[in-house]
Amino acid sequence: MRRNFSVCLFLFISHFLCAGEPPLFWREAPPEEIVGELLGAMSDEEILGQVFLVGYQSERPTPQLMEWLRERNIGGVKIFGWNAENLYTLADSVALMQGAAYNTRHGIPLFVATDQEGGWVRHIKGDTSVTPGNLAIGASGRPYDAYMSGFYIGQEISAVGVNMNFAPAVDVYTNPLAHVIGPRSFSSDARLTGSLSVAFYKGLARAGIISTAKHYPGHGGAEGDSHGRMPEISADFDTLWNQDLLPYRLLIAEDIPAILSGHLSFPVISGDTRPASLSPFFARDLLRGRLGFEGILITDDLYMSGARWGGLPFSGICVEALAAGSDMIMLSQTPGANDAIWRAVLRRYQDDGAFRVHIREAVGRILRIKLKYLKKPGGIFTPDRNAIGAIPSEESRRFFLDQAARSITLVRNADGILPFVPEGTQRVLLAGQHRAFLNYGRQRYPRSGEFFFPYEPFYSSRAEDREAFRRKARDYDIVIFCLSNPNSLEVLKALRDFKDFRGRVIVFSILTPVYLSELSWVDAAIAAYSWSVDSFKAGFAVLRGDYTAEGVLPVGGVLPAEGAPPTGGALPAGGVLPVGDAPPLKPEK
Repeated sequence: MRRNFSVCLFLFISHFLCAGEPPLFWREAPPEEIVGELLGAMSDEEILGQVFLVGYQSERPTPQLMEWLRERNIGGVKIFGWNAENLYTLADSVALMQGAAYNTRHGIPLFVATDQEGGWVRHIKGDTSVTPGNLAIGASGRPYDAYMSGFYIGQEISAVGVNMNFAPAVDVYTNPLAHVIGPRSFSSDARLTGSLSVAFYKGLARAGIISTAKHYPGHGGAEGDSHGRMPEISADFDTLWNQDLLPYRLLIAEDIPAILSGHLSFPVISGDTRPASLSPFFARDLLRGRLGFEGILITDDLYMSGARWGGLPFSGICVEALAAGSDMIMLSQTPGANDAIWRAVLRRYQDDGAFRVHIREAVGRILRIKLKYLKKPGGIFTPDRNAIGAIPSEESRRFFLDQAARSITLVRNADGILPFVPEGTQRVLLAGQHRAFLNYGRQRYPRSGEFFFPYEPFYSSRAEDREAFRRKARDYDIVIFCLSNPNSLEVLKALRDFKDFRGRVIVFSILTPVYLSELSWVDAAIAAYSWSVDSFKAGFAVLRGDYTAEGVLPVGGVLPAEGAPPTGGALPAGGVLPVGDAPPLKPEK
């Protein structure tokens, strides 16, 4: 089956590479001349197709998606985690899709987009790097770490044909209840977030990747997750301008090519409850008018519940997003080529002169970015199995381990318990929800016991897990506990007033450190910011005393260490035990 697919792919690519006159997009001419000629030559349907960025629900492109590519000349394809377990299969799929795009009348290549932020969010799996993540970059505070993270991530996704990354996430992490953001943010400090975002974008650009900053105008102050519902944020304009929009102001000044809008409501600012992704104020007045953005504005997935507004049918939501000023709409599922969405957009385009003008302007922006980034020597993407087999590179391996080490942060060290090396008959228990933590912990503390409990449910713990942990812990002198979510926080807090436990507690926090503000009673705490093996290695090296932690907390409001570096933001202290309905991201297996 795999061999047959590869043979078909080879024959398909060979067919168009051997053709005579190249399509209009690929002709040698100044970019603005090509944009003008394309807009003059494209039919209404060909122009409209460019504003669609569509996903597919299987490992390989579906017949339905291929129909969109051939018949609708769509602008892009979104790669999700379910498309990207096998890097070779993904590369073959991208080549097939780009071949279909080339064989359309004008040969306009596809945006092939994904979410490869690093750390928590990594849609392209296989052997791609599991990095320390954005909060770890914030903890080191070094633009170099952001730049090289973007570059190495960009190299890896470029090898499989992805040319657009929905990264960096530039949300300023000001609300501890912003669960869906958490470690995806660089910091709760807007200036630090902005400088690191620019560096990350420049690293992606060096690798040839189109960077897409998100989630405009800012998800870091939102309680809840726009996948499940539309968050409503009560910030006023001055707060938004000086906090959430500061990274965008810096990125726009550096010509960021694309921005992704979030399904977030700011009623105090906009005067209504519609999400920013459907808002003319945020798309036109603010982003284009006041911020001067000239790149392409893409909506977050419109199938997300947060996009539903005003009782509109789904086709109406798609039209409204474009009418508000978006250049592209993202659909995680492939609709029918002639279904209600397509008919509604085409009808509005043909009946509404202002809508028609906007769409043509939007496609002009899309074409300019494609000509800048995708018109490369050698034509469209063809798989290079040697390049894929070299993922990750030795250089990136060394960098991400070093970067993890630079990020580890000492948060508390009562009575100088750290570094900790067991003495005599001291009994050590490793407790957590991540096998990598337990496995590497046993390498550093070989005679330790182990307590594993499930990661789910995310927001609360099970009574049987709390009780089992108390029973286990009472037989140990030192508990090294991996804290990663509200579930694990509740399990750990079961020890606080447990009279049968007389030992000491060392907390190894991963992902977001905000839960540490509930734990002033523990003896010691360090913060890492990812569930990567590198982060566990670096954290245990600090616990053992191999080196001294140098990271600075990238969020404020977390329990300070005695003599530790200051925190990096303005997160309010206390009361951070999360509640809500955000579907949690699951740990790596």
